[in-house]
Amino acid sequence: MQKLLLLGDEAIAQGAIDAGISGFYGYPGTPSTEIIEYAQKQTEVKDKGIHCEWSANEKTAMEAALGMSYAGKRAIATMKHVGLNVAADAFINSSITGVNGGLIVVVADDPSMHSSQNEQDSRFYGKYAMIPILEPSNQQEAYDMMFYGFEISEKFKLPVLMRITTRLSHSRSGVEIKNKIDENSLALPDNPKQFVLLPALAKIQYNNLVNNQTSIEQEATHSPFNELIDGKDYSMGIITTGIAFNYLMENYPDGCPYPILKIAHYPLPHDLVNQLKEKTNTFLIIEEGYPVVEEMIRGFLGHEKLQIKGRLDGTLPRTGELNPNHVAKALGITIKDAYSESETVVQRPPSMCPGCGHIYFYKALNEAMEQYGKGKVFADIGCYTLGALSPFNAINSCVDMGASITMSKGASDAGLRPSVAVIGDSTFTHSGMTGLLDAVRENTPMTVFILDNSAVGMTGGQKSAATARIDEICQGLGVDKEHYHVVNPVPKEHETMVDIFKKELTYDGLSVIVPRRECVQTYTRRMRQMKNLKSEKV
Repeated sequence: MQKLLLLGDEAIAQGAIDAGISGFYGYPGTPSTEIIEYAQKQTEVKDKGIHCEWSANEKTAMEAALGMSYAGKRAIATMKHVGLNVAADAFINSSITGVNGGLIVVVADDPSMHSSQNEQDSRFYGKYAMIPILEPSNQQEAYDMMFYGFEISEKFKLPVLMRITTRLSHSRSGVEIKNKIDENSLALPDNPKQFVLLPALAKIQYNNLVNNQTSIEQEATHSPFNELIDGKDYSMGIITTGIAFNYLMENYPDGCPYPILKIAHYPLPHDLVNQLKEKTNTFLIIEEGYPVVEEMIRGFLGHEKLQIKGRLDGTLPRTGELNPNHVAKALGITIKDAYSESETVVQRPPSMCPGCGHIYFYKALNEAMEQYGKGKVFADIGCYTLGALSPFNAINSCVDMGASITMSKGASDAGLRPSVAVIGDSTFTHSGMTGLLDAVRENTPMTVFILDNSAVGMTGGQKSAATARIDEICQGLGVDKEHYHVVNPVPKEHETMVDIFKKELTYDGLSVIVPRRECVQTYTRRMRQMKNLKSEKV
């Protein structure tokens, strides 16, 4: 049997391809990005015509994947945890419509906020939607779960949420490859009104979802990915999930002495929990992320004479990633030669790439804003967010995708002058366009800077939906041509930029300025590719 060395993200992509997928949809977001990037590089994807392009945002990705499912084909939508907030409308409603072809929503959570605004745990969304959740503990499970996930999606006619975390996404392991499954044939839903969520129809669909919960839980109870492992010491039972199972086993290379309930498929399998309870009256809950299982256990067995340890009582840290040392401490195991991260890792603060156009933009913006003082620049999510740090100290907000324009508008409405928004090109088409439309409609006194580097630079330079389209989009939204400018953010254009910035900052209406220069990383790669092509021809 063929075996490949794959990242967790790559294992998911390969599993989807081998399980007969017809469409990948997603928006770049660490730590989920490599799923679609891997698929885009596979010859099989191109030869079979499997759809594999980036979407404008997570909501459009979710809806497009649901549309492919409507047509009977298998699809996945990929995103990071905060992206699920953007897709939430379609995601939650998809549990009411149900699916036709198998649909898996892969969401990569980021405990410790390595590259994110929060630590939210996507399992809450799956529980809220009342759909099956899969949480692999290793790369092989991630691969195998794509086959299983599509099967149960089509069995229950529901989307399936696969929740992964940073360490699984970005670590490698050997993965045994299965025989490939053919893609589904085109087939419309048997119920022509299944996807019509008029209240009268939605009530029927929702009742069906609720009535189906017992069967969905029984599937989890008998899932090949949930396992009750016996032990010799019944003074404590351990419930662990996903990647946290590995942290437990690293402390017991010769086998754990306590009985373990390993959960990788939700809803919570109550039958298995009860079987563990018959063996012990003390539970230690080890899970990466929020205390989701711990809260469910407390609600399920809170009336029992049961001691429950975990993140809620301080046995494990309430915030941040777990690691084997955290688990060892919770187990009462003494760790020798344990070093803190600060002792072993030299901190390297993030910085903009040398020659990045954002550097020269911020130098010009700071000079233009000098007379107005601090606290008037709202920014967004991307490489340019580094403008909040020294030496620029130029921006005052970073909340969520697209929030710069809308927050700037609200501040302007409150009387703040000048009110400035800074947003990237891909973030603009992700969720900034609607905010700009509001500002256009009211001719809000504010200045919007759209930093156009023709890439989703923060996640590796993926293609931006905004490339070569920003001028037409802004014109179509109704931006006044007299107050729309495109500038070149390079040192020799510094004075020109400052003059334009100063002029528009005094305008009592909406201005849009586009500093346009290709990302230095994508430029370097493009030049290298061109050089290699010329060498091959010679």
